[in-house]
Amino acid sequence: MKGTKSQEEQWMVQNHVFRIYDIVYNLPPHAQSVNFELRRDNHIEYLTKSLKQLGPNFSVLDSNRPWLCYWIIHSIALLGDCLDDKLENEFIDFLSQCQDENGGYGGGPGQMPHLATTYAAINALITVGGHKSLSSIHRENLYAFLLQMKDASGGFRMHDGGEVDVRACYTALSVASVLNILDDRLIQNVGDYIVSCQSYEGGISGEPGSEAHGGYTFCGLAAMVLINEVNRLDLPGLINWMAFRQGIECGFQGRTNKLVDGCYSFWQGGVATIIQRLHLIVNEQLGLPNTFQSDCRTEDGGDSSNSDEEQRPEGPSSPVNDVSGPLQEGVKNGYSFIKGPIGLGPLFNSMALQQYILLCSQEEAGFRDKPGKRRDHYHTCYVLSGLSVCQHSNTKDADSPPLPRDVMGPYSNLLESVHPLYNVVLDKYYEAYEFFPRA
Repeated sequence: MKGTKSQEEQWMVQNHVFRIYDIVYNLPPHAQSVNFELRRDNHIEYLTKSLKQLGPNFSVLDSNRPWLCYWIIHSIALLGDCLDDKLENEFIDFLSQCQDENGGYGGGPGQMPHLATTYAAINALITVGGHKSLSSIHRENLYAFLLQMKDASGGFRMHDGGEVDVRACYTALSVASVLNILDDRLIQNVGDYIVSCQSYEGGISGEPGSEAHGGYTFCGLAAMVLINEVNRLDLPGLINWMAFRQGIECGFQGRTNKLVDGCYSFWQGGVATIIQRLHLIVNEQLGLPNTFQSDCRTEDGGDSSNSDEEQRPEGPSSPVNDVSGPLQEGVKNGYSFIKGPIGLGPLFNSMALQQYILLCSQEEAGFRDKPGKRRDHYHTCYVLSGLSVCQHSNTKDADSPPLPRDVMGPYSNLLESVHPLYNVVLDKYYEAYEFFPRA
């Protein structure tokens, strides 16, 4: 039977994936288990070499160099490694050259500031951590740049004269939140814009009237959490749309009737992880009682529903207060969100997704979209982020390690935990949280 072009592409991918599964599961037990091992050392070597030198074919990404820094450095951090001092200093100096004197970061030295590369640069600097890295960020100028990108619709433009979309809203709010410069002027009407982008399917599109998309759904949901307006979204509809994006290959697709793609391990998996902490709102929208009983349990079987929120240390007020008068709600939301209890169990098949990642997306070094594609730094970053989300999806709280039963393959596969609203390693987020109020 001859199908449509999209059907034939789907059948080809399915056959390729199922053939891999058949081969692995027909191996003897020991040989089978080797295939489920995370090739950590190989990945670290691939990433570290890439940070030092990239070939001439990467010249097409000249305007994306902060993204390359983030994808590589975040991946290294997820794998539990870090840069040596020389590389750290070179990296910080390079991103300082990308920082515009009027605020924001461009795609390279001398390039115009852009919200996407600003988000990448900030996340990369936070991931490196330390005083030199964090203090290199000019928050006052950055706040002014974010205000300039604010659009009359309530949304944000990606750059001067650029497009307005949900991605711009998220990158602006994420940066403002993690740097403690989020205020009413930045938040004004942005929730209205994002709500207008939730489609009839339940997911969120890039702009009003467009098709629901995994990346934009993550951006819209995370942004609404950061501004305390997530209750305005139809969360049951969003859950339904997201859950049906996990296909028979075990991985996620980004849109309805599209092919599986490893990067959506995070974009869709991150959505599920965020919603696990929105149980009270989900119950309210479904008309269910709001008596909270966590689905997750401690290792000894105890109830994990209680979670004490730590008090924020006192410190001198931020100099940015004099410029923008931030409410500090975004930082408060990011911190209290991650410190809050996880009220829902996993909303997708975590073990199935780990299987797809380890058997179909992992190469000898680096990760790819799907079988038949080549590895790249973008997919390495977001596949690893998705693997981390999977491994930690059944924990009682953000600071508790997962049980061995929740990690496919040996427990040595375990990755560092990420903050799902920002996609930075959790320990690095905590460092930034402590640093910026006293900067």
